[in-house]
Amino acid sequence: MEFNNQSIISEIVALNYKTADVFSKYQIDYCCQGNRTIEEVCATIQVSTNAILTELHQVLELQDSTSVKYNEWPVDLLSEYVIRVHHKYVEENIPVIKQNLDKLCNVHGEAHPELLQITEAFNVLAADVISHMKKEELVLFPYIKKMQKAYDVNKSGIHAPFGTVANPIGMMQHEHSFEGNLLQSIQRLSNNFTVPADGCSTYKVTYDKLKAFQEDMFLHIHLENNIIFPKAIELEQQMQG
Repeated sequence: MEFNNQSIISEIVALNYKTADVFSKYQIDYCCQGNRTIEEVCATIQVSTNAILTELHQVLELQDSTSVKYNEWPVDLLSEYVIRVHHKYVEENIPVIKQNLDKLCNVHGEAHPELLQITEAFNVLAADVISHMKKEELVLFPYIKKMQKAYDVNKSGIHAPFGTVANPIGMMQHEHSFEGNLLQSIQRLSNNFTVPADGCSTYKVTYDKLKAFQEDMFLHIHLENNIIFPKAIELEQQMQG
């Protein structure tokens, strides 16, 4: 997909919803006034067209990570990757989705009461995920990194303040199940992220972002449950002899 300074904003977002993040960053209306070109908008807000185009192409280049062989990565490196990529994604997208859901509830909530349920579920999900990530960033992942470092140096063990790494991992897995159920509930309530016939552009963008959020969370949970956590438990067992 190629963009230039004469590309129409609404057409860009329609082709790839992730580009909406770039326009939102610069407070560019891609919904009600999306029929303008990038050149027209940049002249109004006094931002270089090259800056916008560069960020749009960066969004596209970062999309496909399915070919990455995560299982071959050291557990400490993969833990840091999850923080820098997936935790950052969650932190950046939660406020945007919340804002869009609130707008949809105000405009379409009476005709579509399921929006209120979706918003309630997402708010619960967001609070749980933020708390979950902080526990990983402050407790579990630093311990895993210390374990890997100690093993690399002399294969000796380190003291675990929580007895065994399996204890916090069990808690994280339990929370993952709770979060997964909420994600599936949102998917059901939204009819698999299907925009109703009377839905506006914001409706489509919001459902697209909810779907992308779900996809990112599922990859996020997969990396932890199926790769990081088993590797950490195995590493601890090796260090204990």
